Amino acid sequence: MHVSVWREVAGSNLGRAGLLLIGAMVLLAIFAPILTPYAPRENTSTPAFSRPSEDHWLGTNDARQDIWTQLLYGARTSLSVAFGVALLSGFISVLIGGTAAIFGGLYDRFWMRVVDATVAIPDVIVIILVAAYLRPNVFFMILLLSALSWPGGARVIRAQTLTLKERMHVSASRTFGAGPSHILLHHIIPDLGPVLVATMIQDARRAVFMEAGLSFLGISDPSMMSWGKMMQYARVFTYLEVWKWWLLPTGIALSITLIGLSFIGFALESALDPRLREREKGHDGGI
Repeated sequence: MHVSVWREVAGSNLGRAGLLLIGAMVLLAIFAPILTPYAPRENTSTPAFSRPSEDHWLGTNDARQDIWTQLLYGARTSLSVAFGVALLSGFISVLIGGTAAIFGGLYDRFWMRVVDATVAIPDVIVIILVAAYLRPNVFFMILLLSALSWPGGARVIRAQTLTLKERMHVSASRTFGAGPSHILLHHIIPDLGPVLVATMIQDARRAVFMEAGLSFLGISDPSMMSWGKMMQYARVFTYLEVWKWWLLPTGIALSITLIGLSFIGFALESALDPRLREREKGHDGGI
């Protein structure tokens, strides 16, 4: 039976709250050029460390740059990395985990050993070593984080596929001569919907946190606007009052994004665990 991911999320209070939070951040990122007349690196005529005003909603930083503008364009970076990592790592997880479960044998053992080896590698150390020679831009950051994120999803997809391929409709399709690619595309992946979406949301949440953390440590392209880099610069001036409209709003924006993704993930739990769905129905009936 196929489970509607949208119905599960939209039918939950947490899911609706998560969609609202993420939708708001997406709209701010998309309409950034309309919501501010400044460029992220533009040095305005306003003095440095100016308080929030009608012209600068969050004031200015030490370089006389508009903080509200940097906040909007930082959202673009974080969401681009999140969606890019979610899509790419989700695709690799399905490709590796799904085919490993269907083909089995030596092919399965090979990829599971690759997964074990990749999971054992400390992500932060790898990224720091790579950044020592390269200054990763958004595209390279997506590739790097996806390469370190897919093994966990591949394990989950493989385990779920091993169960799904034994179901009656899959066995019937195999009996009528359907090949592995047909079974994966038309029978396995549709049933993997909630699991796949939950895995992608987890990867997206992790990517947002990792990107902000790495930028905070200075391991990113200096020309790339990022919430982590904004927090790194603002931390130096915590002895001034400017932290209230520089560091605090940036941390709140990052927290809202992470909370929104977490709420959507929680809303999918009832789709992944039938016991939770029955428990929620019982509570509704009691009310």
